[in-house]
Amino acid sequence: MATILGQNQYGKAENRVVKITRDGDTHHIKDLNVSVALSGDMDDVHYSGSNANVLPTDTTKNTVYAFAKEYGIESAEQFGIHLARWFVGSQEPIQRARIRIEEYAWDRIATSDANSKFIGSDEVNHSFVRQGMETRVTQITYDGKNWEVISGLKDLVVMNSTNSEFWGYVKDKYTTLKEAYDRILATQVSARWRFNWSDDEQRMPNWEKSYAETRKHMLQAFAETYSLSLQQTLYQMGSRIINHRSEIDEVRFSLPNKHHFLVDLEPFGLKNDNEVYFAADRPYGLIEATVLRDGVDARIPVDMTNL
Repeated sequence: MATILGQNQYGKAENRVVKITRDGDTHHIKDLNVSVALSGDMDDVHYSGSNANVLPTDTTKNTVYAFAKEYGIESAEQFGIHLARWFVGSQEPIQRARIRIEEYAWDRIATSDANSKFIGSDEVNHSFVRQGMETRVTQITYDGKNWEVISGLKDLVVMNSTNSEFWGYVKDKYTTLKEAYDRILATQVSARWRFNWSDDEQRMPNWEKSYAETRKHMLQAFAETYSLSLQQTLYQMGSRIINHRSEIDEVRFSLPNKHHFLVDLEPFGLKNDNEVYFAADRPYGLIEATVLRDGVDARIPVDMTNL
C-alpha cells in the first residue's frame, strides 16, 4: 500500500533561557522556556534521510541563547517575533516557524529596614523570589509574510467566596446535586487571546502593557460578576477583554470548576453556616468557550488551552 508524508515539523523544545539585565546595581530578570518548531521543504529528509535542507535542532537552541544576548528580551512576544523572522528569512527551505514561549515571573525581594553588615539594605536590588501564580505563555507563527500571535496564561487560581449561585438546572433520576444560592466559585484559569496584528505594515502592540491590561480586565470581570454559572463568568471575562483591548479579537478559556463542598458538621452538633468547605481536586466540571469580536472568525484551536 502506497504512503505519503503528511504535515511535519521539527525543532528544539523547551530551551530554558534566563536573561539578566544589569542597570548598575539594579538587576532585571526575564526567565523563558522557548520551543521552536520549523516546517517547509522537508520531504527528502523523511523519504531518503538527506539532511541537505535540515537546520540542526542544536542550531535552533544556540540561536535562542544568542538572540537573548543580541536582542535582549523586551517581552516574550517580541523575542518570539525575532526568532520566527530569523528562521524563515535566513533558511530558504523553512517556510513556517512556530515559537512557543512560557515566561516565569520573579518578584524582587523586599529587604529589611535594618542595614546589612556588608552592603546595606537599600543596595540590595538583585534578589528575587519566583512568583507562585500564573505562567505567561505565547505562540508566534510566521510564514514569511503573515504573523499570528496568540498569548495567554495558565495556572492562575482565583476564587470568589460569595456572589455565586447555581440553580434551575436540568434534573433527572441521577441528579443529587442540591441547588446553591450562595456558594464558592473558584477556578484555575487557562486563557489564550489572539492579536489582530498580522503583518509588518501594522503598528505592533505594546506586548508588556497588553498582557498586564488583559490580565487586569480578566480579574476585574471575575471579581465584579455576580455569577449564576461559571459559563456566565467566563463570557464576562472574555467580553471585558474584547471591549477594552482593541488589539485582541479572540479569547479562549478553559476553566476547571474547583468545587468547594460544605462539610456536614451536624454529627458534631455544629451548624455550618457557609463557613467550612471541603476543597475537592477531582473530578471537576470543565467549562470551555471562545469569546470573539463581532464579525471575526475563530482561529484559536479548541484544544489550545490544554497545550
